[in-house]
Amino acid sequence: MNEIYISTDVETDGPIPGPHSMLSIGSAAYTADKVLVATFSANLETLPGAQAHPKTAEWWATQPDAWAACRKGLESPEQAMARYVSWIKSLDGKPVFVAYPAGFDFLFVYWYLIRFVGESPFSHSALDMKSFAMAVLKTGFRAATKRNMPKHWFDKLPHTHVALDDAIEQGALFCNMLRQSRS
Repeated sequence: MNEIYISTDVETDGPIPGPHSMLSIGSAAYTADKVLVATFSANLETLPGAQAHPKTAEWWATQPDAWAACRKGLESPEQAMARYVSWIKSLDGKPVFVAYPAGFDFLFVYWYLIRFVGESPFSHSALDMKSFAMAVLKTGFRAATKRNMPKHWFDKLPHTHVALDDAIEQGALFCNMLRQSRS
């Protein structure tokens, strides 16, 4: 079975799940040859008893359009994550979670999947784009930043802090990195 790369971005109101909430999730499913197969997005209700982290709330105050976008059409975490698992299972391919940075996005997605659905279609792993860039560029981890990546890796796609927009943009970036790594 071929792999399908699930580029995922989350928006949150703090640094860790539990005390803070995942506000939105966006995923873009790509084949290795950069075909965008399907997308998923959901805006989630906050967790009972959770609160926004002061520094994150301060940052959100500078992003009114993105904030408004992630607070429309709210779903319970149970409904959103069950819908997410069904969406992933409907895709043709073995799902691989991809994010920039995976350490942050996967933390929230995995926690929410286990907490609200009891399973993760990704198992326990995620592909971190920054680590992959380090390998492809043959550089140190700290030097593998977007500003140091080749311009031809970037498509003209917006980075809006709306989860689905950013997942699509980062998925295209990943596919461009993957193509270079295999040539």
